[in-house]
Amino acid sequence: MCPTDFAVSLRGVTKHFLQWQRDNTGKGLVRNLLRPEKRSIMALDDVSFSIEKGEFVAYAGPNGAGKSTTMKLLSGMLLPTLGEISVLGVSPKKNRRALMNHMGVLFGNRTELWWDHPLIQSLEWKKVVWDIPEDVYRKNLETVTELLELKELLKTFARELSLGQRMRADLAMLLLHSPELILLDEPTLGLDVVAKRQMIDFLKRINRDNGVTIVVTSHDMDDLEEMAQRVLMISKGKIAYDGGFNGLRDITGNLTRVTVTMEDESMPELLHARLLSSQNRAHEFEIDLEGTSVKELMRHLSNLDGISDVEIKKAPIEEIIARLYREWR
Repeated sequence: MCPTDFAVSLRGVTKHFLQWQRDNTGKGLVRNLLRPEKRSIMALDDVSFSIEKGEFVAYAGPNGAGKSTTMKLLSGMLLPTLGEISVLGVSPKKNRRALMNHMGVLFGNRTELWWDHPLIQSLEWKKVVWDIPEDVYRKNLETVTELLELKELLKTFARELSLGQRMRADLAMLLLHSPELILLDEPTLGLDVVAKRQMIDFLKRINRDNGVTIVVTSHDMDDLEEMAQRVLMISKGKIAYDGGFNGLRDITGNLTRVTVTMEDESMPELLHARLLSSQNRAHEFEIDLEGTSVKELMRHLSNLDGISDVEIKKAPIEEIIARLYREWR
């Protein structure tokens, strides 16, 4: 495949930082003056991966794994220590300003909105500064205003917006210049259930209908599983997994949740299962179907007396990821 067919391509990318060490004790202060100490932090270690145009990819990992560093490298905010990066066929290092005309970046804890001005003025400001053609601006403004439900907020000061409203406004601003690639770092951070649902639905729609390539980080793996078709897992600066979400379940075994509801107060006994909770005669167990087949499980359940209902479902992806994180540590 030609490199220009990829929205993102990293080859052997390494990034390390020098971190000043501080000691506020008496001797430490003198030592800092005479012989300053630095420590090398390896944020990314020989990372390689590619993302095709039109993909929706989740980028996940524990705190400090290198997710935000990768996003900043892709947007040209940081430069790699070693390796090559290509975004939309060009180098972020050499073509950052031109590249930003074709991509958008949103960090969940930051905003580009003018705090003491109505939302519409921030949007108009971007049109002028980014030199967005009037017809493109009007078309995109109409689209994002409708789909992100911002019409009633255009005259509201940014400082008066709720977190969910501000995130939607930031996303609208991000999309005014019709980016081909967007990088989202924790876009659902702190959002309530309704605001999160609006964000996820909109992202899935622009990926599906407009072919926008999306790379998103989040600590909420349930959100990522709903949004993305592929997940890149990073641990200690290295890519630990690249594939589908079901593949993550295969790594830790076929973990399954079985909820058995009893007719009375008796406690069912399931072989090779771990009891997670019991409430109102409903008992939830975790069982690995790699060790016990579904056929064996159903045979065992059929031999138990007093069962009124049985529910079997996959273990939540959050539990799978938590187990992986524990193993990686």
